Amino acid sequence: MPEYYDSLETRDPQERERSLMAALPGQIAHAKRNAAGWARILAGVDPQAVTGRAALARLPITRKSDLVALQKAERPFGGLNATPVPQLGKIFVSPGPIYDPEGRGHDWWGAARALFAAGFRSGDLAMNTFAYHFTPAGSMLESGALALGCVVVPSGSGQTEMQVATIADLRVSAYMGTPSFLKLIVGKADELNADIGSLKKAAVGAEYLPSALRAAMGARGIRVLQSYASADLGLMAYESEALEGMILDEGLILEIVRPGTGDPVSDGEVGEVVVTTFNLDYPLIRFGTGDLSAVLPGASPCGRTNTRIRGWMGRADQTVKVKGMFVHPSQVAEIVKRHKEILQARLVVDNPGGNDRMTLHCEVKGAPPAGLDRAIADSIRDITKLRGEVAFAKPGELANDGKVIEDAKKYD
Repeated sequence: MPEYYDSLETRDPQERERSLMAALPGQIAHAKRNAAGWARILAGVDPQAVTGRAALARLPITRKSDLVALQKAERPFGGLNATPVPQLGKIFVSPGPIYDPEGRGHDWWGAARALFAAGFRSGDLAMNTFAYHFTPAGSMLESGALALGCVVVPSGSGQTEMQVATIADLRVSAYMGTPSFLKLIVGKADELNADIGSLKKAAVGAEYLPSALRAAMGARGIRVLQSYASADLGLMAYESEALEGMILDEGLILEIVRPGTGDPVSDGEVGEVVVTTFNLDYPLIRFGTGDLSAVLPGASPCGRTNTRIRGWMGRADQTVKVKGMFVHPSQVAEIVKRHKEILQARLVVDNPGGNDRMTLHCEVKGAPPAGLDRAIADSIRDITKLRGEVAFAKPGELANDGKVIEDAKKYD
């Protein structure tokens, strides 16, 4: 029988949705009342009117790429923290710099749920090889493991021989870290002829997990599951034993939007991951991660009923330079809005003969009306200040990969 972290994981999906939407107005009101940054961003928004997804989708998106400017104007968190800095637990620093808080609550990052799904249990000796300095991965996983009752060995990264010796000496049963470092540790153990047979489970993240690596570890008796998290949001989604997509964490509202816009896409369509949290210390409302993903239909065979996503599928920021000028996904979206005949569009930028060229590929239903190509070309020039060509496609012909702009330029 499957085991679950709590009863929330197997709720009726409609009950979950009602619960999230009922809590949403209070969270928005909390953010506006206690965080100066959210008071500015959400000025004019009536929290009590935001009771459903359609109303939520009308709120502005604050993207991760906005944080550097916001935080530079108001240190350290751009006014997005609802808990005063002296009452927080830690401040982390990511390149940019971007500052991220950690509060003092139990399992503040929400990592315990993912670790439980990966088989971590009370009494496990869990080696945490994620970094403990500046970025929060080490602290994030440690707090989740401690919440489950695990004993944490804070080894950090590097010193592979010492990692192997520690696993062998202490009979470490669980690993937390990147998949590539797990491979290095196992390889070093083989080289040293060390017995690390106690290691049975691994929770990995922060980079791509090759299927061959998962299979190789499985052949050695180490079950490897991955999760999806960020320094801003903590745990967002995680794998279960079913290995069919990643299951959304219980305390989040997920939207997948068309890159460059705030417009939600249909289930199954690739777009940018946008998350609203119920974190009281750091309430992020429609936070654009810059990551691409898509919703998987149906529920997981493991019995968990929350929304599943396909995991990380690339970056949504597709800005490209054409003839010395930047072209943004938001500009493509503006062109599409001007022409109701366009169902979907993709701007392809290439450079035949070394000269930059833009072609907007547009899906239209049936034969395009006469003059539509010229009208679209005029819109391209009006909005981007650059000349562009237009090509028509039938519905469904453009790739469903979340790309609004494809940089196809080639360089010698």
